[in-house]
Amino acid sequence: MTATRPARRRSTARRLRSLPLYLAGLAVFLFSVFPVYWMVATAFKPVGEIFTRDQTLLPQAPTLEHFDRVVNGELIPGVNFWQFLANSLVVTVGAVAMGAVLSLLAAVAVARFRFRLRTAFVILLMVIQMVPMEAMIISIFINFRHLSEATGTQLLGNLSGLLVVYTAVSLPITVLMLRGFVEAVPKELEEAAAIDGAGSWTVFWRILMPLVAPGLVAASIFAFITAWNEFIVALTFLGRSTDSYTLPLTLSYYFGRFGTEWGPIMAASTLLTLPVMAFFLFVQRRMVSGLTMGAVKG
Repeated sequence: MTATRPARRRSTARRLRSLPLYLAGLAVFLFSVFPVYWMVATAFKPVGEIFTRDQTLLPQAPTLEHFDRVVNGELIPGVNFWQFLANSLVVTVGAVAMGAVLSLLAAVAVARFRFRLRTAFVILLMVIQMVPMEAMIISIFINFRHLSEATGTQLLGNLSGLLVVYTAVSLPITVLMLRGFVEAVPKELEEAAAIDGAGSWTVFWRILMPLVAPGLVAASIFAFITAWNEFIVALTFLGRSTDSYTLPLTLSYYFGRFGTEWGPIMAASTLLTLPVMAFFLFVQRRMVSGLTMGAVKG
């Protein structure tokens, strides 16, 4: 009994010393989450509460009029919210799928094979990742226009061009991320499977893929957020093809010449955030399962 009292006192003293750190973490969390909370709360406020000086944390008279206007209204004649949502889902899911396949294959090549200029290739990926997309948009647009004229394939004014750009933009960081996961897999596992008679594809799918799955999920999250939230490239490449517009482009229509409609903007932003949160929660479970599936049984 007497021995447990000093242990309890030491535990209490450690907790008290850690209290400022916990409070600081809580403050950072609240500071980061509050803008998201304010966006959601404003989306449910009527116009009178949005522009009043006496702001409240919770809507006094909650309403769904802003969501109804965003979902059922037509910002562009003949095109509604569901068309914008379908366009965003097509280009985002396509970019994530293509990026996952290409980045995984490239990461395996860089991590497992030795070839000339291998180090230069990795450095080039790092350099490209540091260049912002906005700095390359003019050159990409000109190259796509020349390529469309030379091949007869229209890459501007439709979702195919966005799909190529979003996939290419996410490749450098995803290849670098997956390269570390592939290098962490012991080569002995692959060699043992090969000795047992497993072919190259069997080794890839049954040995390497489960172990690299957590990294592939993390790379998919990055690619998803990049493609889902992108605005500048979509506006430049789609131009007047309003039937191919994605969801981020619709927000600009609520910024009018005579004022800003904050209610619909907050409602549209809330709806724009929900798929990202749902995708993250979905793949988070897959990330944990990938870690357990990749464990080596004794």
